[in-house]
Amino acid sequence: MRIYENPQKTSENRLAPRSYYIPSGRSEYCLLNGEWRFRYFGRDIDVPDVITEWDTIQVPSCWQLLGYENPNYTNVSYPFPCDLPYVPDDNPCGVYERDFELGKKWGRVYFVFEGVSSCAFIYVNGRYVGFTQGNHLQAEFDLTDFVKEGKNVLCVKVLKWCCGSYLEDQDSFRYNGIFRDCYILQRPEGHIVDVDIIPDGETINVAIDGKATVRIFEGDKLLAERDFSDKFSYSPENPILWNAEKPFLYRVELERDGEIISIKTGLRSIRVSDKFELLINGVSVKLHGVNHHDTSKFRGWCQTDEELRRDLELMKQLNINCVRTSHYPPHPKFIGMCDELGLYVVLETDLESHGFAHRAPRVYLGYDCDTGDWPCTRPEWKNEFVERMMRMVELHKNSPSVFMWSVGNESGYGENQHEMIKSARARDKTRLTHSEDASRTGMIDHPDVYSRMYPSIEMVEGYANDDTIDRPVFLCEYSHAMGNGPGDVWNYSELFDRYPKLIGGCIWEWADHVVTVDGVQKYGGDFEGELTHDGNFCCDGLVFADRTFKAGSLEAKAAYQPIKTSYDDGVLNVYNRLDFTDLDEYDFVIHTDVDGREVWSEKIRLSAPAHTSVNVPVKVIPAECRYGAYVGCELIKDGFTVAHTQHKLDCAVRADDECQEPAQISEDGLDILVSGDGFEYVFSKHYGAFTSIKINGEEQLDGRMKLGVFRAPTDNDRRVKLEWLYVWPSAGECLDRTFNKVYDCEVKDNVIALDGSVAGVSRSPVVKYSLKLSFYKNGRVEFKVDADVREDAFWLPRFGYEFELPASSSDFTYFGRGPLESYSDMCHASRVGLFDSSASKEYVPYVRPQEHGNHVDTKMLRIGKLCFTSSEGFEFNVSQYSIDALHKAEHTDELISDGRVHLRVDYRVSGIGSNSCGPEMLEQYRLDEKKISYSFAFEPAN
Repeated sequence: MRIYENPQKTSENRLAPRSYYIPSGRSEYCLLNGEWRFRYFGRDIDVPDVITEWDTIQVPSCWQLLGYENPNYTNVSYPFPCDLPYVPDDNPCGVYERDFELGKKWGRVYFVFEGVSSCAFIYVNGRYVGFTQGNHLQAEFDLTDFVKEGKNVLCVKVLKWCCGSYLEDQDSFRYNGIFRDCYILQRPEGHIVDVDIIPDGETINVAIDGKATVRIFEGDKLLAERDFSDKFSYSPENPILWNAEKPFLYRVELERDGEIISIKTGLRSIRVSDKFELLINGVSVKLHGVNHHDTSKFRGWCQTDEELRRDLELMKQLNINCVRTSHYPPHPKFIGMCDELGLYVVLETDLESHGFAHRAPRVYLGYDCDTGDWPCTRPEWKNEFVERMMRMVELHKNSPSVFMWSVGNESGYGENQHEMIKSARARDKTRLTHSEDASRTGMIDHPDVYSRMYPSIEMVEGYANDDTIDRPVFLCEYSHAMGNGPGDVWNYSELFDRYPKLIGGCIWEWADHVVTVDGVQKYGGDFEGELTHDGNFCCDGLVFADRTFKAGSLEAKAAYQPIKTSYDDGVLNVYNRLDFTDLDEYDFVIHTDVDGREVWSEKIRLSAPAHTSVNVPVKVIPAECRYGAYVGCELIKDGFTVAHTQHKLDCAVRADDECQEPAQISEDGLDILVSGDGFEYVFSKHYGAFTSIKINGEEQLDGRMKLGVFRAPTDNDRRVKLEWLYVWPSAGECLDRTFNKVYDCEVKDNVIALDGSVAGVSRSPVVKYSLKLSFYKNGRVEFKVDADVREDAFWLPRFGYEFELPASSSDFTYFGRGPLESYSDMCHASRVGLFDSSASKEYVPYVRPQEHGNHVDTKMLRIGKLCFTSSEGFEFNVSQYSIDALHKAEHTDELISDGRVHLRVDYRVSGIGSNSCGPEMLEQYRLDEKKISYSFAFEPAN
């Protein structure tokens, strides 16, 4: 057994973990990021071998993104045989080397890794120093006896795999190399080693080894300064407590022998109420969270300081107040930024062994930990489990943002995780502990919260009412944000607010993982040599890889926003969902809109302490409207809209004067010719569809109209699309290849009446329908559709008419929900109003092309020379790509426009949900009706 395959020997000469800090003053800090000498080998080699030819490589980096091996994305399955604790004999390695200068050797010299994958062997000046495992955990080595004054040569051998790789099976691209900062520290002999400033309550408690001078600052104000030994406590006279809304930090400065250690800390407490609420400083708090992987669009696991801060700033913009570090500790700077910017952190250690569920052929074994195969139940792995936990705890114990320690993810549950929880509690009694694996396997009395991932709304409500769950309920993963989505975050958020025990959860996940090749975003299966992969399941971010927002991002913002409003009889009630902040710290704008035009607005300051309400009178309520009248409001901070809501006003709907004089209708074979003032229409009895619509002699169609039930599946449709698609003869409704049948078509007076059906190939009709078209002299055409869906049919993707328009009809105006795309379950970020757009603007560049661009609650659409209206409302979609093109393309560069504008005017489109990994879509958002009636009209646009 090689040393790196021995779970009882996962390090050598690595120092004990300590709290995170970078000393200053007399100490010296030398960041080693930059250009290193590098050689890649297809298998492990002995070092120090003489390497005469070197490449160069940037540190930090992932060598798969720099031409050494191809990237590989896998979710569950290990990319090597599941043969614990062994790894393949041909174990690729990268050898790194660089020089560093030590002007004078006067103290203790250390070398620190913040992240290296998978294990690293360290050599200085040709001598072996030690080795470490644990990709995302800090590792520190004492180099004092190995270095000399002047030039020193540091060599690091990094192996692709080690026994620790069995514990690092996280859902992400698999990368290797020195991917985070590494640096040299020179410090005085006898320096402070560890610092304890564990936040709990209103007193700053400091513990160190030995003597030091302590200074405590509140901003720039020095509160206290004195010499002490071992322990020191200080209670500010008027303590300012830390929370995610007001993240105030005190600065503790420790000095010994000229070295200064500066640590920012916060005063706060974490408790659980008798209602099982999460209490921060005694206040019940809901967690509006997201899971965060370290991923950069171009650099893989390497995120710069600026990128990490940008992630957190964007989270704050989206009203996110909690982040779970899935599924490993982030760079320590990330936690410091959470302290500073204000986010509650579920800090998870570097542990996932999900691949054991796939160790047998042809069957998913699940978490069969009673077999003894999983590392979590094997005694020889206990020390490594506990060590990984405690390396995280010791490093981050001083951070006020960290309120919960997590033992890892999807690793089964056994005695080793139980020991992790006990060890963390013994070291730190102030924070909660988390293990979703424990909750799932019934060991709910072990961690401090009951945690589950992807339960249905019904299940979550069951947890809230289950008296045997005597702890807070936390959804560590929910509302899977893959592709177009998530579509259910609003429903979960409403449920969290309803029950004290439901403390919230974290959306899966923050950003898409991609590898960009020639401007195209790639995913699993796109790279030569991937022996196992999970396709585009890595493209599951609430934001795109470049951190731009999508409709799902802003839907989460709306679900998490700090106000709720209700309207009744001329009064808008505003409820403050914030936990520590009065609404008087924000600007509040209220307005009335009629048919998309603002008719009244007022900017005021509201006074409503946290968790209270205030009433605001609506001073202008219109008597009538054409399409709709609404009262809306915005909550604004520093010019940025934090929240917005909208409520429909009851007022009389003014109908336009409608022409009652019929159009002229004649028949020419299978064509029905309709004409009147400035228009000519041709309706085919053969196809049951318009084949020509001319307004003032200008053709508005570039292909015939048809009734359709299919949409390009979204990523969140991945579990239901087999019910829709033709995959093999026994699967699905074959809605991706349908036939439209006309049984009868008759003309009487100014009405065309037809009976028809839509059926998939090899299938009986999924829909039978009757259509009545009424024609008027001014060009108005009224559609009335009555349809019966086959009783045993699966719910439909959509139901409505498709029109092919010329490219000149790209621009359009509509009254409906916009400007974002919206669906029945993903519409709260949009508002009803009057908007202008175009086919190209409606395109959303999801990594894998899919359905997008829908708009609900539409009363009017003006496109080309046609105006569509409906008093009942309809949904519509305008795209430069056909449904078929979106369905068939696997990447954005495969999307080909046919030069037409594709318009859908739909009765309904099924929602989005999060069923790519989450539960089935809620029934209320599925087009599951067996009887459908809908009507709309079009006429020449003014």
